[in-house]
Amino acid sequence: MTEQALPGLPGGPGGPGDRAEGGLPHPGGTAVVPGRPWRAAGAWLLRRVGSAVFVLWAVATLIFLAIRLIPGDPAEAILGGPGSQASAEALAAARLEYGLDEPLWVQYLSQLGRLATGDLGTSYALRVPVAQLLTEQLPGTLALAAGAWVLAWVLALGLALWSGLGGRGAAVVGSALEIAAASVPHFWLGSVLVLLFSTAWGWLPPVSNGTAAGLVMPIVTLALPLAGFLGQVMRESMLTAMTSPFALSARARGESEAGVVLRHALRHAALPGVALSGWALGSLVSGAVVVESIFARPGLGRTLLQAVTLRDVPLVTGVALVSALAYVVVMALSDLAERAIDPRIRDR
Repeated sequence: MTEQALPGLPGGPGGPGDRAEGGLPHPGGTAVVPGRPWRAAGAWLLRRVGSAVFVLWAVATLIFLAIRLIPGDPAEAILGGPGSQASAEALAAARLEYGLDEPLWVQYLSQLGRLATGDLGTSYALRVPVAQLLTEQLPGTLALAAGAWVLAWVLALGLALWSGLGGRGAAVVGSALEIAAASVPHFWLGSVLVLLFSTAWGWLPPVSNGTAAGLVMPIVTLALPLAGFLGQVMRESMLTAMTSPFALSARARGESEAGVVLRHALRHAALPGVALSGWALGSLVSGAVVVESIFARPGLGRTLLQAVTLRDVPLVTGVALVSALAYVVVMALSDLAERAIDPRIRDR
């Protein structure tokens, strides 16, 4: 008689060999097909490249249409705006030079053709290549976004750990702090920080001055609302993991409460935050428009605001495409991080 593995025993369904560390189950019984991991990786890469191309095309199209819907003459914006009092001859020359006298669909196809070759054009207002402007402004925004992202994760993880280890009272207080942080607008928070730390106490400079001290308030302003939102989803996932069967099993084996949190529940708490990394980047970029304006900090956000005001189509398109490309890259990295954290995704 053929011997079969029984459920719950080693080697059987639901047994110890069928479950990964931290309570994440492996899809046991799946045969390893030679070459399958490489085919899966190639398919994943093709999907990511295809989605990146689609996102960039969609962003370029939406920006083109949105700028054209803003009232006013693009040729007038090229010559300095309504206050320039440009002559009819100068406006006609500007339209001819930039192809604005062509039908809208011809302008659209011409823009797509330039973008496909990597030509972002020249800024209407600044008369400087857009690629050069982006190269100059991108490092400042990257430093601001990276600092805010790290601080937001530190605060969110701290609140999640406190909620998991501190009991019901800590969970209630942590929830209140997260809601308050997530609901605070960037412009209000930045203004309050300037009023307190610059005007009243004189501890920090009111505007960015190129020093580490000038980065503190912009980073805190950008990070706190994001930390509040991430903290909410991570705390809920942490509390759910603490009552899961694998956590009860770990306690039965003699694991301390801190060990259950750090070795098992923390991975579950981190998964929602990792999955929301793309949204977090979008939040940071949109918040940078406000924060860089409040603290007079150079960067893509402030550049984008000025470009939209001046109807600078090439510059607006360039900033939007760089932001969209960064979003696609972060989404790919977050997907890889999820696979590294969760064995169920990795083994599939």
